[in-house]
Amino acid sequence: MLKVESGILIKLLISFAIPIGVLFMPIDWIPIDDLTLIQHRLLAIFLLAALLWVLEPVPVFATSILIIALELVMISNKGLHLFRTPPSGHELGELMNYTDIFSAFSSPIIILFMGGFALAIAASKYELDNNLARVLLRPFGHQPKFIMLGLMLITAVFSMFMSNTATTVMMLALLGPIVASAPKGDIGIKALVLCIPIAANTGGIATPIGTPPNAIALQYLTGENAIDFLTWMMMGLPFVVIQLTIAWFLLQKLFPSSQPTMTLKLDGQFQKNWRAIVVYITFSATILLWMTTKLHGMNTYVVSIIPLAVFTLTGIMGKAELKQINWDVLWLVAGGIAIGIGLDKTGLASALAHAIDYESLSPIAVVLTLSLVCWLMANFMSNTATANLLMPIAAAIGTSMESLVSIGGLQGLLVVLAFSASLGMILPVSTPPNSLAYSTGLIESKDMAKTGMILGIIGLMLVYSAGLILT
Repeated sequence: MLKVESGILIKLLISFAIPIGVLFMPIDWIPIDDLTLIQHRLLAIFLLAALLWVLEPVPVFATSILIIALELVMISNKGLHLFRTPPSGHELGELMNYTDIFSAFSSPIIILFMGGFALAIAASKYELDNNLARVLLRPFGHQPKFIMLGLMLITAVFSMFMSNTATTVMMLALLGPIVASAPKGDIGIKALVLCIPIAANTGGIATPIGTPPNAIALQYLTGENAIDFLTWMMMGLPFVVIQLTIAWFLLQKLFPSSQPTMTLKLDGQFQKNWRAIVVYITFSATILLWMTTKLHGMNTYVVSIIPLAVFTLTGIMGKAELKQINWDVLWLVAGGIAIGIGLDKTGLASALAHAIDYESLSPIAVVLTLSLVCWLMANFMSNTATANLLMPIAAAIGTSMESLVSIGGLQGLLVVLAFSASLGMILPVSTPPNSLAYSTGLIESKDMAKTGMILGIIGLMLVYSAGLILT
């Protein structure tokens, strides 16, 4: 216990030491021209967030709350007097409006996630998810490879519209009877276990709400760069189908099953009470509305409030269900939005983007570099935290670098980064689905590393190839 606590203390000391050093470092020592005090402080907050998210001495959502608190105290117009009075000879810069910082938690992205959580909670409460999974898995027969294909397809589809963590929990529960029927020592079980987190991580790429990096990318894709729900699916869904097909063949090759057939016990039936029917209709209608925004005029964010309103009015979601919303995820995303707002409002994102002469680099080199950095970071820390850190900087680069237009501009850059973040899955700690699958004790970390590395590299190659072909 003492060793664990001392390890956390060391991580905390490292995390705070570097940003404090930056905070008290003379501005002239930082190789960025004309940095104001406000930008200097935000840079220290940014570094602190990066270290805390990477080292995780405290929960990732706690880091996000700290970011918002520090921005309010140190760089807002209602912060501490000490921080609003510049030392002589230094330019303070423009203080942020404190309401802009607080708006991070009322962002449309947060409502988008809350709508997704509402659908997931209601579906779970009335067993829509389990019953759909059972019905959909039944046609895949009894051969291990086709059972795996069924598990992957169902997991991927659910992950497109609800939490990939919740989907993984549900699918691993379905896997229990299958594993129990397998002979001891059959390595084909590893394929069945691994296919679920792979499908959950990959499936979320297909929709804007499937995984946080997608939603974070959309935060910076506004105006003429905006992407609607259906357009995103037209890009993401083909990639998901190809990537899952490759994963299916790869898992069969790496972990072949020793038995020709497996016995599945698939029981259960759809509930028929009026509340369950409301859930079925609302679930279907929300997805349909998300996919047809151009027809009815409501954007993805406006549609997201509808299931929340319907479920709370009908009593499907009460106080107990509202407590089940993943508030830690919402706070994590809000912290990233707060950093993005800060980087934009203070001009630090632009300053960082112009610190390197990106115009002297080829557009492809810029995209490849940012994408690889994103993928590497996402393997060792939360893909949401990775997207939170890199998206605002990438957005500033994409806005200022005119030559990027030749390969899709800001849209192309941020979509590639979102895809790259979701492909980071080589370790049990890389994503919650990976952790859940590893916790079954049926796979080893080397199994996950091997498949995650191969699929990650193949996925990046697919993204780059698609980008070059489409542009």
